Amino acid sequence: MVKLTIDEREITVEEGATILDAAKLAGIKIPTLCYHKRLNPIGSCRMCVVEIEGLPNPMTACTTPVAEGIKVVTNSERLQRMRRETLKLMLVNHPLDCPVCDKGGECSLQDLVYEFEIETAEYRAEKKEREAIYATPLIRYWPDRCIMCLRCVAACRDIKALGAIDIVGSGFGAGISPVNKEKCESCGECIKVCPTGALTENLSRYKGRTWMVNRVKTTCAYCGCGCQLELNVMNNRVIGITTKDDDEVNRGSLCVKGRFGYEFIGSEERLTKPLIKRDGKFHEAAWDEALDLVAERLTAIKTAAGSDAIAGLSSARCTNEENYLMQKFLRAVIGTNNIDHCARL
Repeated sequence: MVKLTIDEREITVEEGATILDAAKLAGIKIPTLCYHKRLNPIGSCRMCVVEIEGLPNPMTACTTPVAEGIKVVTNSERLQRMRRETLKLMLVNHPLDCPVCDKGGECSLQDLVYEFEIETAEYRAEKKEREAIYATPLIRYWPDRCIMCLRCVAACRDIKALGAIDIVGSGFGAGISPVNKEKCESCGECIKVCPTGALTENLSRYKGRTWMVNRVKTTCAYCGCGCQLELNVMNNRVIGITTKDDDEVNRGSLCVKGRFGYEFIGSEERLTKPLIKRDGKFHEAAWDEALDLVAERLTAIKTAAGSDAIAGLSSARCTNEENYLMQKFLRAVIGTNNIDHCARL
């Protein structure tokens, strides 16, 4: 264990922890933008700078490991001035379009700009048109909103081990680009960790602010992994999917189906009534009529050709209970072991 002092408070943490870890443990807030608990420390945003006694220059708390006996200051006039100037530089290319940005109301940059009382973008660089191409059409990239925190690049590389995107260019002209577009799985890990409106969903035509939607926690229905997610519901319609880092099963990660495969829920093409084919065409039927027909045909096949003439194929999109009932029905009612499941295939 290591003992150190932060803002005149003595704190004991495990060896290998960073100053930011120690501050969080003590309930001391240090502003961050590039830091994310699932990513290796990046240290790109420079918002978490702290003063360490004996060192001439401030250090980034997210990348600096604790040391025995050091004394740290997290809030001073010098540090606040540096953080304020850093924020101003982040706004050099920023369009300041918070009223129409999809991330308005839950944007970390917006929160910090408000906290530091920055009212205008004092610094401006020569305007350069930057390409807004991205690795997947399901995500829209807004280069002028990007603060180059590199969370998206790190998440694609460290969490998903893909490396589909990276930094291209330098200085104020730098941006995120699909350097290995063919590796992109459209999982949305990058959009999940983006702290600003630089990456937004490009699927739903319906948009809603965080206070306009009801977020309903549920389990993803696409496979048996049990990933947790939140359905963003507005006017009784699902308009998006969000996740939380503390979800035990998936820790906020999803695949492309879980992140973007929700439009079927409100699709007008979904069947709402059973269909029975007569003379080569489907006709709507009542449930009792459809179930009676299925029971009649299965009984006839079993009588004529035996139980093993019937097989069942279950679905990963059903619950465990429903899949259990399906195999029980085939084995106990029909009398066959011909039961399989789409996940195995």
